[in-house]
Amino acid sequence: QDHRDLLSRMESGQAELEQLRKAEGERAAQQERSSQLEKEVAVLREKIHHLDDMLKSQQRKVRQMIEQLQNSKSVIQAKDAAIQELKERVSYLEAENLEMHDRIEHLIEKQVSHSGSSARARSKSEYVSRWGGNSWIRGRNAGIRVRNDEI
Repeated sequence: QDHRDLLSRMESGQAELEQLRKAEGERAAQQERSSQLEKEVAVLREKIHHLDDMLKSQQRKVRQMIEQLQNSKSVIQAKDAAIQELKERVSYLEAENLEMHDRIEHLIEKQVSHSGSSARARSKSEYVSRWGGNSWIRGRNAGIRVRNDEI
């Protein structure tokens, strides 16, 4: 009976040893898996860090592009305002030019009607060509200048 008892104890000891070896093997496998997962986590952290850097860089570029667009918009608005001012000046000068032409035409008609006793009456085109067309207009409030020797 001692022999059976010893055999039984030996078998239970071997079974317990097998379980311990199996548990130790599982623990080694778990440690291996844990180590593998830690490596994967480190790689993923590095990738995330790289992506964050790229995202920050892209955000800086977008902010710079927005700033450039705003600056360009301001420049365009300033140029549009300058163009509008020039258009208004051109319109004003065109109206002034027409007024000057009307005044010259009126003066020519007056002079032609006063000089009816001369040998021959000059045409409007002769007066305009002799006076130099627009060269008689001097600034905004310019009057008409007529030389006495041309009358």
